[in-house]
Amino acid sequence: MSETDAGAAGKPRRRPARERLLAAAARRFYADGVAATGIDTITADAGVAKMSLYNNFSSKAELVRAYLDARHEEWLGLYRARLERAAGPRDGVLAVFDAYADHAAFAYERGFRGCGLLNAAAELPAGDEGRAVVRAHKEQVEQLIAGHLEQLLPGRPDTTRATAEHLSFLLEGAMARAGLEGDGARLQHARALAAALLDRL
Repeated sequence: MSETDAGAAGKPRRRPARERLLAAAARRFYADGVAATGIDTITADAGVAKMSLYNNFSSKAELVRAYLDARHEEWLGLYRARLERAAGPRDGVLAVFDAYADHAAFAYERGFRGCGLLNAAAELPAGDEGRAVVRAHKEQVEQLIAGHLEQLLPGRPDTTRATAEHLSFLLEGAMARAGLEGDGARLQHARALAAALLDRL
């Protein structure tokens, strides 16, 4: 979606300031990092006055949390789109890997830098609410994998839990390496390893 969208009678209308601020924060936080990105940079990128930022967010910390929440929802959207094409629980597990690969394939301004949530969490101090958001996201990803495995392995709860943890570690490791290498090749390899593991269950 562009900064201006077609409104009534086809006349362009600007997106609400909050949306533009969140979009600018997403670009700048991912490309440059949370600490390195100041409020002035975000408001200039969004094309809004500084007061507009404080009318929508009480602080930079609140904007960071909103960015993390939005990034989580964005990933869930990619996962759900992949899940719609899944033929069964095995494909459901692989949909999680595919959603991460889809994220890696985005046209980022300065290239792919790995998981935006983990990148942000690494900059936040212990106890920061933003770190709890990231932790909840990672836990939900493992729970989604576990849910598919429960269908694939009925009556085998211990194997389900162990395999879900194993696959989530595989996924996170691949994401870290992919971020360092700047492309999604490691994620494709991790998906292949996950598929082979599932076939052996």
